[in-house]
Amino acid sequence: MPEQISSPSNKRVLWLRSLHSPRGRQEAGAFLVEGPHLLEAALDAHLRPRLIVYDDEALSRTQQGTALLGRIGQAAASGVEILLATAPAIERASETQTPQGVVATIALADVSAEKTRARRRGRSRPLMLVLDSVTDPGNVGTLLRSALAADVDEVLLSPGCADPLAPKVVRAGSGAHFTLPIRAGLAWGEISRQLRGAPAVEQIILADATGRRAYDTIDMTKRTAIIVSNEAHGASVEAQRLGAELVNIPMWNKVESLNAAIAGSVILFEAARQRRVADTTSRTFEDD
Repeated sequence: MPEQISSPSNKRVLWLRSLHSPRGRQEAGAFLVEGPHLLEAALDAHLRPRLIVYDDEALSRTQQGTALLGRIGQAAASGVEILLATAPAIERASETQTPQGVVATIALADVSAEKTRARRRGRSRPLMLVLDSVTDPGNVGTLLRSALAADVDEVLLSPGCADPLAPKVVRAGSGAHFTLPIRAGLAWGEISRQLRGAPAVEQIILADATGRRAYDTIDMTKRTAIIVSNEAHGASVEAQRLGAELVNIPMWNKVESLNAAIAGSVILFEAARQRRVADTTSRTFEDD
């Protein structure tokens, strides 16, 4: 039977709480995963948590939680540290106000861009996503989730973006961190080198309300980098220096702009749509 934590002041609970801050994550070499869905996503990606702390009564109330209890048992058998905890202890460890009965930690090294890329299937992915000082954690997490859904190759985060491993970003990313290569805190010179490396991007587009060309008139089946900037301040000087073509999202009813997560997602899914059409057309010709 695992050890049980009952006090919100337990040293393990306080250690988990320290992972709410960038400094705590760096010192621990780990980040926080909250809730059954995210823990399942990590396990599905064959990641081995450092620590799992759970409330068996809370998890046993749902079908998803009951299934997760079995996987927690398997993790314990493989050597993962497992601790039972009361609801107040888990609430103290969590960043959310309504914890879902389980928190866990994943090593920072296990979600490095290199390790994440190695876990992906080796098909060609023409899209890159660059976040230009996107500071809102919810927007960053949503963009990461959309990037995974649109099969982006990598996401590059400039200085000034929200920390991609902050708890709110991880929750909004809904598991994207475990299978999507993410490079954070890159200087603009490094971003330029990444975009022009092998394989080099053929075009760079930047979502901007002043753009003269509609986003859906761009051929994004070729190697393309999409830049999404801070919605309040617009594109940085450094982003503009990359020579990106400005594109707009046509809108009705005098709506002037969308937030960064929605605008970026709209363009990402247009790129995904174009790729599906191209793949379907290619298969049709092959069949003929």
